[in-house]
Amino acid sequence: MRFTATLVASASLLGLAACEDLDSDFRGFGGGFNTTSAAQKATEPRPAPDDRGILSYPGYQVAVARRGDTVSTVAARIGLPESELAARNSVPPGAPLNAGSVLLLPRRVAEPSPATGAIATGPIRPAEQVDVAVLADTAISRAEDRTGGTITPAQPATPARAPQTGQEPIRHVVKSGETAYSVSRLYGVSVQALDDWNGLDDKLTLRIGQTLLIPPEAPSRPSQATVTRPGAGSATPTPPSAATPLPKDEPAAAQTQTSQAKPAPGTPASPDLGKQATQASASKARFSTPVQGNIIRAFSAKSDGIDIGAPAGTAVKAADAGTVAAITQSTDKVPILVLRHSGGLLTVYANVDGLTVAKGDKVSKGQTIAKVRSGNPSFLHFEVRDGLKAVDPAQYLP
Repeated sequence: MRFTATLVASASLLGLAACEDLDSDFRGFGGGFNTTSAAQKATEPRPAPDDRGILSYPGYQVAVARRGDTVSTVAARIGLPESELAARNSVPPGAPLNAGSVLLLPRRVAEPSPATGAIATGPIRPAEQVDVAVLADTAISRAEDRTGGTITPAQPATPARAPQTGQEPIRHVVKSGETAYSVSRLYGVSVQALDDWNGLDDKLTLRIGQTLLIPPEAPSRPSQATVTRPGAGSATPTPPSAATPLPKDEPAAAQTQTSQAKPAPGTPASPDLGKQATQASASKARFSTPVQGNIIRAFSAKSDGIDIGAPAGTAVKAADAGTVAAITQSTDKVPILVLRHSGGLLTVYANVDGLTVAKGDKVSKGQTIAKVRSGNPSFLHFEVRDGLKAVDPAQYLP
């Protein structure tokens, strides 16, 4: 009886193995401990396509199908021959498409733009590659001019919507025997994310030759504190040798005299703990303060930054090493300077003059880049942006 049951079970597994859509992963079989989800990385959500359903990246474009779409209707909407679109995606002409599924375009069509329902013109790029000149012209122009007016933007007063940003997804062409589960494990993403990006059906069906977009990993904010590996911090003190006897007790007077005497030759100098504590505290701040002064206007949604009071002519220094990403002007011809730093961070300096740098220049932390403009009162408007989102500078300053 036991031999017969083994034969039946073996035959059943062999029969299932013959099916192309079998996912031969039995790590979760029997309800045991499973670490699969721990290896999956957080991914970005799929961007919104334009009115035609086009998602455009520097390397390629895809069309996102709507409910009730076929290859024919998508081809007609984007202006490409149905035969080319079908052949490029290994799908029969006229075949129905699942809502949200993507079709790789055989060649580029017109880029998304406001005319096609997109937020901005051109392909989706990483946040650090977005043209920050638009940002400089709009977002930081709301700082109050303490002379009684406002620094108005060179563009219309209504702020522009931030363009979509993101990493270009890897493309995976489905091979025979692959499933949504095997592809998700191959790239360390969840099946749900793979489904969200590619609009798979309820059975997560894949077809040979289908192009899948692999969800890009979500960017992580750089840590503000320095993290060391276990055992890589302070040195372990050397334990006293058992062979060396402990010193004899000395009278209090002798101890006092000893403490005032000069250290023996070879004794290292005593560290200045006050200086060390100050340096350790300062090292935790990502940026240095661009000018010394009191904050006369705190961060808020209306200002997107802070105003630091400082005498006219005070040197404005780069908060961190980086590159001059943009230099523009308000309608009053007041310069606005934007620096790009590592980790997708930007710093913005407004209400300045006497610029000492040009667009594209590399700057070091603490380098003088401008001077505070005269005014009543005179001040520097300073912003920190994570991508295009304004964040409170206080969390980056000492």
